[in-house]
Amino acid sequence: MGSRISGLFFASLLLFSALPASAEVAGSMVIAGHGPEQRVMESLAHAFEKANPRAYIDVVWDDKSKPLEMVKAKQADIAVTGTSENGFRSVQIAWDGIAIMIHRSNFIKAVSKQEVAELFSGKYKFWADLGGPDTKILLLDRPRNENNRDAFEQMLGIAGKIPDTTKVVAKDEKVIKTVAGTLPPNSAVTYLSLGQALEAVASGVPVRLLPVDTVEPETPTVKDGRYPLRRPVLLLSNSEPDPLVEAFEQFALSDAGQKILSESYTPLPKTSSP
Repeated sequence: MGSRISGLFFASLLLFSALPASAEVAGSMVIAGHGPEQRVMESLAHAFEKANPRAYIDVVWDDKSKPLEMVKAKQADIAVTGTSENGFRSVQIAWDGIAIMIHRSNFIKAVSKQEVAELFSGKYKFWADLGGPDTKILLLDRPRNENNRDAFEQMLGIAGKIPDTTKVVAKDEKVIKTVAGTLPPNSAVTYLSLGQALEAVASGVPVRLLPVDTVEPETPTVKDGRYPLRRPVLLLSNSEPDPLVEAFEQFALSDAGQKILSESYTPLPKTSSP
């Protein structure tokens, strides 16, 4: 009996030694972006480096940068975007709901997706035209080079239609304060990532988020697609990425990565695959 167990042990040992060793994740990589994802990408990069001590990730974020051009020129390995592009490998890692934010005193109940498009195209001048108070609409736009702006225009079919005279506010924190601080005879409206918007509401800032097509802007409704204003958070790379890029993509899609992403964005459903 003992010799039989001994034989099985050595056979297993030989089989194990014949298996290829797992490749170590090592090397350096640059992730480029210019949208609202900076904080969460830095958190992902830090966690990935902690799990892979021989890997180094540099997160390069600049409002004036062109991440896709950087990937093309091999100045970056991954571009973080909200829309896919021909010629690039695209991996979705989360959803980003886009909230429509107004002042808490504005009693308009809801808007349709079409009304959002018309609102930001400048069709309406007063909230009363949409069933709200008799105050003037103050549109607050976001920077042209941000992923939110690009996706917002595309999903509403209003590319190039937002009036040039619309005030542009870059940072989420500032646009929230502007909406909260704009009082009659004006009443402001803007759009921003749902995570930041929900955080502002929970913190007691005097703002509220409009239901769109009678659907409340919430994490579950973004995840299952009922809320109509959402964009993918994408990692774009060259068509033949190196193992480090693929390892980072898999980390972002893992339970650990999705937990980090859920702090700012809506994680993918469990059934989703890369």
